[in-house]
Amino acid sequence: MNYFSSDFKLGILGGGQLGKMLLFDTRKFDIQTYVLDPSDEAPCKIACNQFFKGDLMDFETVYNFGKLVDVLTFEIELVNLDALVKLEDEGLKVYPSPKTLKLIQNKGIQKDFYRHHAIPTANYQRFSDLKSLVVSILDSKTKVPFVWKCTEFGYDGNGVKVIRQISDLDNLANVECIAEEMVPFKNELAVIVCRNPSGEIKTYPVVEMEFHPEANQVEYVICPARIEDTVAKRARAIALHVSEKFNHVGLLAVEMFQTDDDEILVNEVAPRPHNSGHYSIEASYTSQFENHLRAILDLPLGNTDSKVAGIMVNLVGAEGFTGNVVYENIEKILSWNGVTPHIYGKKQTRPFRKMGHVTIVNEDINEARRIAEEVKNTIRVIS
Repeated sequence: MNYFSSDFKLGILGGGQLGKMLLFDTRKFDIQTYVLDPSDEAPCKIACNQFFKGDLMDFETVYNFGKLVDVLTFEIELVNLDALVKLEDEGLKVYPSPKTLKLIQNKGIQKDFYRHHAIPTANYQRFSDLKSLVVSILDSKTKVPFVWKCTEFGYDGNGVKVIRQISDLDNLANVECIAEEMVPFKNELAVIVCRNPSGEIKTYPVVEMEFHPEANQVEYVICPARIEDTVAKRARAIALHVSEKFNHVGLLAVEMFQTDDDEILVNEVAPRPHNSGHYSIEASYTSQFENHLRAILDLPLGNTDSKVAGIMVNLVGAEGFTGNVVYENIEKILSWNGVTPHIYGKKQTRPFRKMGHVTIVNEDINEARRIAEEVKNTIRVIS
């Protein structure tokens, strides 16, 4: 099939920043794109060929959108799975497959999948609702502390909370959830795996993630991770094993813990471009977004090696500010070598909302990390 400067249409479910960055590469290759998103102010709207406003969880909306395109992908997991299954059954190429998404959408099912396939992960218990979890604690069947996670609809630190005493459960939603054992770890790592339908598969280097202690959001992504080569090799091998079991097409971001004794435990996965791979736009030979596009179109995969050390700084809404966004002091960092800001196009800011990111590239990873800290302390996302 001729994808370039042709009648071919790629559909993208979700019009957020991930889709917007993917559209940079579709425009580079002159590939037609249709985007579906519930918001009239979706970041993708300015860059796609056709924009459709609609509910991603509504069967008819997703199904009818899928009938307009030749290949369908998504930049968010919260989409109507039944519609994707029907479209795939009718012959539409949907990547990643709804069979893969079904195993990932619900974190309880995802954790069961790891256990079934002997993929190392933290011990956990599943509960139908919060009340069942409370009963289990009172009966001494579940021990505190643990990490509470809702199984569906969590994002960007929402739906995750460390429970140190039973009162910490107050005001949490009474929904299906898991209680995950707290694991002593020294690093949070991630590996992005890229695979096309022909079976070609590549991994990006292991990255290290530093999290905000309160918001549970990634503040810095550091590539390459500052870990021993033996640990990095083990992490990439486990990511490949996870990819093989999910049998995905496109990108699979595998988030992991490096424990205090250097064991690698899988935390969770995302079947799409991922925050941990944004550094690749400037630092890699082929960005994660271009490789996702190459993979779902069954084109040869690009080189995933890094040209230079890269660090990503997330730009999130400052606490205490809600309203029309202002990026304070952004002009200062524009004068610094190797520093590239990406603004996502969201007009309204609120505390901890992802509004953009900045990539720092440097031959010296320690110098890049120093500059990243300076970037973080210079820019404020306010209103």
